Amino acid sequence: MTLGEAMKRGNFLRAGAGMLAVASIPRLTRRALASDVVDVTLRSSPVGFSPGPSLHFSGLAYNGTIPGPLLRVVHGQRVRVRYVSGVNVPTSIHWHGMLLPNDMDGAAGVTQPAVRRGGSFVYDFAPGPPGTRWYHDHAFSLASARGLFGMFVVEDPNDEPADREFALVFHDVPRWRSMEAAMQGVSAAPMSDPMGSGQSMQMMHARMGDEVAYAAHCINGATYPNGKKLAVHLGDRVRLRLLNASPTQTRYVRLAGHELVVTHADGNPLAQALTVDALRIGGGERYDAFFEVRKAGAFLLQGISSDPLESQQAVMLYTEGMENAPAQTESPMLDGLRLFTYEAAGGVGAQTKPAMEARATYDLVLGGGGWGSSRWTIEGKIWPSTPKLRVRHGEVVTVRFRNTSEMDHPMHLHGHIFMLTEVNEMPLLRPLAKDGSLVSANGTATWRFTADSSPGRWLLHCHNEIHMNDGMMTELVYIT
Repeated sequence: MTLGEAMKRGNFLRAGAGMLAVASIPRLTRRALASDVVDVTLRSSPVGFSPGPSLHFSGLAYNGTIPGPLLRVVHGQRVRVRYVSGVNVPTSIHWHGMLLPNDMDGAAGVTQPAVRRGGSFVYDFAPGPPGTRWYHDHAFSLASARGLFGMFVVEDPNDEPADREFALVFHDVPRWRSMEAAMQGVSAAPMSDPMGSGQSMQMMHARMGDEVAYAAHCINGATYPNGKKLAVHLGDRVRLRLLNASPTQTRYVRLAGHELVVTHADGNPLAQALTVDALRIGGGERYDAFFEVRKAGAFLLQGISSDPLESQQAVMLYTEGMENAPAQTESPMLDGLRLFTYEAAGGVGAQTKPAMEARATYDLVLGGGGWGSSRWTIEGKIWPSTPKLRVRHGEVVTVRFRNTSEMDHPMHLHGHIFMLTEVNEMPLLRPLAKDGSLVSANGTATWRFTADSSPGRWLLHCHNEIHMNDGMMTELVYIT
């Protein structure tokens, strides 16, 4: 099936013209056969990006849009993605959160050569597990920070139905000089987490020099009120698929006048749904949340922050006839709110003995940073000199992180789903299935997983673009 046929059938790719509008997603399951092989072409190119009036950014885009096209398949379908580069920096495409062959992972210089301008690469795999995944550049040239990213939904035929479903990508427009200064550890940009977040306490410390200043905070290519409004109806049960594609920042997200029932973390079902007032979403993380429309009106889903610009990272939802009504908003404070955290989702208590004892255990100290430093380290070293995690196929692996820095680190493991079993020395009663998790400033986190992916080299790194490019990365290596 060609891309054109897929778009006509509406069972693979949903994209707006120009900048990507907020995507309302119809269900696809009964319109596609699991044996389908879907062909799609993604082309990168320079683009002038204007998410709002007087905002102009020299970005990079897949198929002319920032974010790139929303890709959607039914679990069991196979995809063949031909990537063609039209940009002057080395690029590749990493399929974030996917379990796939190692040579399809898209880590330039590790699992494939970087794609140069005029070159191409074909990715051929069966996307999975089902859930909210995403794709982005992974060639260490900061191209993802300039716009090379998009959401990828692998539909689960067993999902509970929703009356409406929206895919929402939270992303930022960096001030490039600030990005370059942050790489050298000399950025003067302040931290912007909302009061009441754990990270906000770090604002009282001396600046670390790694913060990035942003010109705009967007949802699906637009700042509020420039984006598309979302229509809902009284009584609707609405599903939100939320992705934080920010290069550096944790997102705090709230829907005015509504509580959110969180059902999935990083695309994976929670053992027990959690009802919250606001979500904390680390870099690269995704959450699925439901809410019910119980009253008429207009209300904002928005990022909350101490940065006044972040009030523009919002989208309006409205019931019939209320599209021009003043939108309800909420305080930019977290105090007193039920916040989604790992501890709240997993529950804290005495941990039972794991079903399988780990035979390989790695203790990794995260450190570095500080004013004037361009080194973010694992075990005191920067990649590629960081110690490798060497595992055998089928081995149960435990990784314990200890963060000695003043910054949170959203650590991500390629090609595997791990169980987050412990946070800040507190065992979780219901470990969370994830592909990335925040390790809080001066805190700890423990992962457990089975080394059952295809043999090869799989990256493990901080998903803060500054920290990763400044060395906070290592590899999980299969040995025979």
